[in-house]
Amino acid sequence: MDRILLIWSKSEDSNLAFNLVKPADNFMEFWKIFPPKEELLRWYEINGDGQTRLVNAHLHTPYSFSAFDNISQALDMAVAGNVKVAGINDFYTTDGYPEWAGVCASHKVFPLFNIEFISLNKEDQEAGIKVNDPNNPGRTYLSGKGLAFPAKLDEPFATSLESVRKESNLQVKRMCEKLNKHLLACGAGFELDFDKIKDALTKGMVRERHLAKALREKVASLKLSIKDQETFYSKLFGGKALKSDLSNAAAVENEIRGNLLKAGGAAFIPENPEAFLDMEMVCDIIRNAGGIPTYPFLADDSKGNFTEFEAPKERVTEILRKRNIHSVEFITTRNTLAVLEEYAGFFHHQGFVVTMGTEHNTPAMEPIELFAGNKTPLSKMLLDINYMGACVVAAHQYLYATEGIGYLDKNGSPDLINRDSYIELGKALIEYMIKP
Repeated sequence: MDRILLIWSKSEDSNLAFNLVKPADNFMEFWKIFPPKEELLRWYEINGDGQTRLVNAHLHTPYSFSAFDNISQALDMAVAGNVKVAGINDFYTTDGYPEWAGVCASHKVFPLFNIEFISLNKEDQEAGIKVNDPNNPGRTYLSGKGLAFPAKLDEPFATSLESVRKESNLQVKRMCEKLNKHLLACGAGFELDFDKIKDALTKGMVRERHLAKALREKVASLKLSIKDQETFYSKLFGGKALKSDLSNAAAVENEIRGNLLKAGGAAFIPENPEAFLDMEMVCDIIRNAGGIPTYPFLADDSKGNFTEFEAPKERVTEILRKRNIHSVEFITTRNTLAVLEEYAGFFHHQGFVVTMGTEHNTPAMEPIELFAGNKTPLSKMLLDINYMGACVVAAHQYLYATEGIGYLDKNGSPDLINRDSYIELGKALIEYMIKP
C-alpha cells in the first residue's frame, strides 16, 4: 500500500482542508498550502498577533537514530509542549522529509528541513584544535538548515554524500562483527545479525547506538534473572559492574556503548577517514541542497570549559565568516542559561541566523520544549532569538521553493540588509500553517 502524505490547501471558504498526496506526486504541492508572498503578508497583517512561538529546530528521528519510536511520536510531543515549529535534523539523510512534512501538516506544526554531518577541517586537525567534538581535533559537526523540499542534490555532491552514508554503515557493520567475536569469547551463546538490525531498527542508516539497543534487547529476551543479567554484563564489560538499573533501557544502552563500542572498548573500530568529508565540501553540499550551513556550538561543558575553537566568541565570529558560515545553533540542555544568553545574543546581533534544539539522538527521552542546563527555562530573549532564526529559515525554504533563491545568494552570502523582511515572511508562513 502506498504511503500517503497529508498536506493542506485552501478551499474556497478559506478553511484549511486535508488532501492526500502519494509519494509519486510532486511534493511541490506542499508549498501550495501557502498563497503567493504578497497575499500571504497581507493575510498576516490582518491575522497575525505577533506572538513568539516555541521552536525546536534540531530533532533527530528514526531515519538516523532517535529517542522517538517514530515521527508521529515526536510531533505528538511537540503539540503537547505547544511547540509550533519543529526541524528534522538527521545525520546524512533527507529521507525523512516527506513523512516529516505530512505529519507536521496534520499536527499544524511548521516543518523545518535540516540535515547534519560530521566533517573534518584538516587545518584545525593539524593544529590540534578541538572544535565542537571535545575528543577529536579538527572534527566538526555541521548542520544544514532549511534544505530544499522536495530534496535535491546535484553531482558530484550526491555521489559524495552517498559515499559517506555507505562508509558510515560499513564502519558499524565492522563493529558488529567485532562485537560478535567478543560475544563468542564471553560464551554468550548468541550473536547479532547486522542486516536484521538494519531492517528492524533503522530506516537505512545504522549507528553504533543501534548496536547497543539490539544487544540490550537480545539480553532482555533471554529471560535471565536480574542477577544473571548483571553478571552477564559484567563479563561483557571485562569485570566492570553494570551501574544502571536494568529497567532503565536508555542508561543500559549508554553503558553498553561506553564500555564496548567507544574507544578502548572490546568492539571499538576506529572510523575510516573516508567517513568524513572535508568541511568545505560539506558546506558546498548543504548550499547545493538549498540549505544554510550552520555551526552547532558545544559551548560550556559541565565544568564551564570551552573548546579551543569556541572561545572567545569574537574570534569564532570572524573564523565562521571567513568560512562562509552565517548561521549557528545551540543544543540548549548542554549549556547554562548565562552562556546561552551571552553567545546567542552576541551572534544574533552580529547578523547570524541563530536557532536552538534538543537533538533527541540518544535513547533518553527528554521534553521537546527547550530548557537550559539543569532544566532551567529559557529567557524571553532566547525564545525571541530562536523564533526569529526559525522564521528566517522558514522564509528561506519557501522562497527557495517558489522563487529559486532564498536568504543566501548563489555565493552563499546572506541577505543581511533584508533580514527583518525574512523574519516577517517567516512569521506569516508559520501563522498561516498553525492557525485553525
